[in-house]
Amino acid sequence: MVDILHRVGVIASPSAVYSALTTVDGLAAWWTEDTTADADGVLKFRFIPGGFDMKVVDVRPDALVLWEVVEGPEEWLGTHVRFDLKQEDDFTIVLFRHEGWAEPVEFMYHCSTKWATFLMSMKRFVETGKGEPAPHDVQISNWH
Repeated sequence: MVDILHRVGVIASPSAVYSALTTVDGLAAWWTEDTTADADGVLKFRFIPGGFDMKVVDVRPDALVLWEVVEGPEEWLGTHVRFDLKQEDDFTIVLFRHEGWAEPVEFMYHCSTKWATFLMSMKRFVETGKGEPAPHDVQISNWH
């Protein structure tokens, strides 16, 4: 198993970052505008080429958000997306993991770059109120 890992510092409180990761409006402001949630705790994220459904597995206010991919590309099924938050001076440090990939296929390389661009979108959203969610995100290839 292999993981995508990123570390981003956001000049904001852990609660502001946590809100961007746990509310439909927050997620829609930095990841994809087409974000919904159902009553069973499943978040639905839609993009131009397709989408992902994430089951909320664990949340700890201002500290942790953990999802399991329950619908989406084959490579993502059963993987987990994890955001650990910690305060360091004026920053909330986001330790991001997309964990449990079976192998480092080319799609994983693409997803690593896209996660980095979306994490920077999240940083901008929390710090300035304006992110770059899909469909306004940086296009890096024909996979979007």
